Amino acid sequence: MSKVPSLTLNNGITMPQLGFGVWQVPSDEAAQTVGTALEAGYRSIDTAAAYGNEEGTGKAIAASGIARDGLFVTTKLANGDQGYDSALRAFDTSLAKLGLDHVDLYLIHWPMPAKDTFVDSYRAFEKILADGRARAIGVSNFLPDHLERLTGETSVVPAVNQIELHPQLQQAESRAFHASRGIVTEAWSPLGSGRGLLEVPTVAAVAHKHGRTPAQVVLRWHLQLGHVVIPKSVTPSRITENIEVFDFELDDDDLAAFAALDEGKRLGSHPADVN
Repeated sequence: MSKVPSLTLNNGITMPQLGFGVWQVPSDEAAQTVGTALEAGYRSIDTAAAYGNEEGTGKAIAASGIARDGLFVTTKLANGDQGYDSALRAFDTSLAKLGLDHVDLYLIHWPMPAKDTFVDSYRAFEKILADGRARAIGVSNFLPDHLERLTGETSVVPAVNQIELHPQLQQAESRAFHASRGIVTEAWSPLGSGRGLLEVPTVAAVAHKHGRTPAQVVLRWHLQLGHVVIPKSVTPSRITENIEVFDFELDDDDLAAFAALDEGKRLGSHPADVN
């Protein structure tokens, strides 16, 4: 049994609060890496058409021997496949590569506001949901104004918005908007993508205080704020380390120290600029 607690999405289905992300995992390594994660106890796997590793991810799922209803699989619509008909075709392709008859969560990868196709794409997602081929649908990298438009023109409130989120980019406005609409906030690059966050003195001090690694205390911060989090690693010891975060808690002083780290430091692209 996995030790990871679950959150209930706005349509009543449950999603593990900690999953395994496979961004930048090469296709030929994905089967082994995802297999290692499943052996370590992860039951939620986050991939995307744009990552080019859905096939390897699917092989790991098939080889794991874990019952399908014991897994939570997320994939995402690539930017070039946005639009109603093309989204439906792209979903068929993703399912085939994964070797599955449904996914648990399907996300629009980026809003691409200048292209103005995300509403049509999401209407295709509503059909996929109605047909039972995705158990939940949502978005990724959407800003509050994108979500306002989407929810005003479609009938299913996204279950999840997956955004860049870490202590140096805490996204208070988006998190508050999500909470007001019953949308779960999911964090990508939760550990800062190896670009200095884990060396910040505050993080190191909190880690030392708890006898944990910097990565573990950052993941604990996310969990205590109610985020879904999907750390990625290809190193077996770190894959295991990242899931060993459910037997300690940060205190109010720790949370205040982390709150002070917010500097609006975006590591990835700004959603308004990806088109």
